[in-house]
Amino acid sequence: MSLKRIDLLICCGSGCVSAGALKVKEQFHNVLKTKGLTNEINIIETGCMGPCDFGPVIVIYPEGVFYKKVTPDDVEEIVNEHFLKGRPVKHLMLQDEEEKTFLTQKEIPFYQKQVKVALANCGYIDPESIEEYIATGGYEALGTVLTTFTPQQTIEIIKKSGLRGRGGGGFPTYLKWQMVHDNPAKEKYFICNGDEGDPGAFMDRSLLEGDPHRILEGIMIAAYATGAQNGYFYIRAEYPLAIKRIKMAIEKAKETGLLGKNIFGSEFSFEAEVRTGAGAFVCGEETALIQSIEGQRGNPTPKPPYPAVQGLYKKPTVVNNVETLGNIATIILKGADWFASMGTENSKGTKVFALTGDIRNTGLVEVPMGITLRELIFDVGGGMIGDHKFKSVQLGGPSGGCLTTQHLDVPIDYESLKERGAMMGSGGVIVMNEEKCMVNVAKFFMEFCVDESCGKCSPCKIGLKQMLEILKRIDSGYGKEGDIEELQHLGETISKISLCGLGQTAPNPVLSTIRYFRDEYEAHIRDKSCANKVCPDLMHFEIDKDKCIGCSLCARKCPVSCISGSREEKYTINQLPCIKCGTCMDVCPVKAISKIPGMHPEVKAMREAEELQKQNQEE
Repeated sequence: MSLKRIDLLICCGSGCVSAGALKVKEQFHNVLKTKGLTNEINIIETGCMGPCDFGPVIVIYPEGVFYKKVTPDDVEEIVNEHFLKGRPVKHLMLQDEEEKTFLTQKEIPFYQKQVKVALANCGYIDPESIEEYIATGGYEALGTVLTTFTPQQTIEIIKKSGLRGRGGGGFPTYLKWQMVHDNPAKEKYFICNGDEGDPGAFMDRSLLEGDPHRILEGIMIAAYATGAQNGYFYIRAEYPLAIKRIKMAIEKAKETGLLGKNIFGSEFSFEAEVRTGAGAFVCGEETALIQSIEGQRGNPTPKPPYPAVQGLYKKPTVVNNVETLGNIATIILKGADWFASMGTENSKGTKVFALTGDIRNTGLVEVPMGITLRELIFDVGGGMIGDHKFKSVQLGGPSGGCLTTQHLDVPIDYESLKERGAMMGSGGVIVMNEEKCMVNVAKFFMEFCVDESCGKCSPCKIGLKQMLEILKRIDSGYGKEGDIEELQHLGETISKISLCGLGQTAPNPVLSTIRYFRDEYEAHIRDKSCANKVCPDLMHFEIDKDKCIGCSLCARKCPVSCISGSREEKYTINQLPCIKCGTCMDVCPVKAISKIPGMHPEVKAMREAEELQKQNQEE
């Protein structure tokens, strides 16, 4: 650990890096060198600190002062004022709506209800330094297990803790371990599933980037408990920093004797390596992931046999998610009772979420199970942006469900969410305001699932595509009576008979939006109207002639030349060729053009004539 006067922690998770954190770091080095302060200030490149919307963020110790949206231009001021004069730079600190200034990280409301277990080191240590990990208690749990507990005793600790898989299904972690432990096979494998592919999800990526040794220690403890001799980290290729850091952790653990033969002088030996995925969402499913590691196409396989019986290379295999493994060392050190004291009766511990969408505080958070949606969205997330109202929240990624205002006080646990048509998933949380069209939202997630389906089983390959075609028809104004019921029938059937979790859960966004926002589907079908003015075919643009000044700018900028008129007669839009691009509204200097919900009568009459002609031809 640093013996210098000041520790300067710079968040270098992917989010802050994309916002310019590395340029900030470089400028600090330059300014400190110029002022002769290099030997006094310790610059530490950390993993994700959580509040992505404030990036790049830095924290300065020993005070713990938190600065947001730092740019290279701010660096000299921080050095002159904070480091040399001891005066924190107020305008770089976080302020709330009432202009209250928060000096330290601990004071910020974003952190108030968080409890860091898996994320305990993220944003606090250099993820590339094994020395810093060890200084915070790293590998102590592994040493304790190897020198104190038998494999079965280790499993019993995890069982007592109540830890469930954090990858989505919530399967009791100890059960997987127990099945492989009890298997008499001599060769066994352990896989860390880092193939995170949900839109809006970055929990596993941040853990691998910010605290790779914690995940490595977790997989080694798990391997000891189950009897596995070899392990794989399966990480999608789109996560280059995560791949780099886990590889570095493996190398440094080998160099220090913490990975390899006879670890801690015991009979336990373990080897680990990294395999990269090509970005197929279906490879997040454990059997598809196993196929991919073996060099085959990543298709799921029927169960049984389960991987615990016949997995990688036909040998007993445990597949655990990154976050699941991130909890193991802390459970060993602090005890099963400590972990089980958090959460609800059937959902113990904490959960990491990626908060995104129309809220003030987007980012990575870890909260106790059982926290309500209201607390997560409004207390931790800071509520909705601007004057907008909360409308819905999508939980569980593309396979999750959309919940509404009536669910804000529902506790976040596996059973409560499932009962209401949503799911925990891996932890993606997308918050939406009242301007969102839920039919369009359902279509978006269905498009994703159709694109990512491996096509192996017919319910998923054909059924999801049929659901998408119906959604597209509704979205474009060709919806008809019975479409809602058809979507429900297809969704329920696909959920029951698909081969893997992708197909079994893919209908959830459609089924949940029909359940809670059926009126929007009905308006799209019966009234040919999108009240939120999101679906292009179910809205139109009109020019207010009283406001129009006849400048012709809208006509000149229209890409399809559907606007005509003059200064005297004012301008009008020919609705039939209009492509609803909105350019006219954007360029109008007097805001005379408005977006109107509902299909224009001329277009509606044309559509009805087309439908009638089609029916006559079929007859």
